[in-house]
Amino acid sequence: MAGGLVFALLVRPKKTEVQMSVMAWDGLGHILKAEGAKVLVIVVLLWLVLATYKEVVLLGFIGTFILSVIIFSMAIFIRNPATLEAGKNNVN
Repeated sequence: MAGGLVFALLVRPKKTEVQMSVMAWDGLGHILKAEGAKVLVIVVLLWLVLATYKEVVLLGFIGTFILSVIIFSMAIFIRNPATLEAGKNNVN
């Protein structure tokens, strides 16, 4: 969650860049910097957990961590199959 927050904060363009026409390479640079910062935060927090908790089950912890990162990254591909039509609220 902390890595995703860092990514979201860094990938946002500045107000001056919104007014100017930003080229695609500039946007890609922002995304790559934000992704690098996200990875750095993840590595630092993993190191902090492993340094703090001496009795952690390493295989279980790393396996669960990898699985949660994959699931969190794949959540963007999930879409609501119900179409939103005028006058219908698809909330139960």
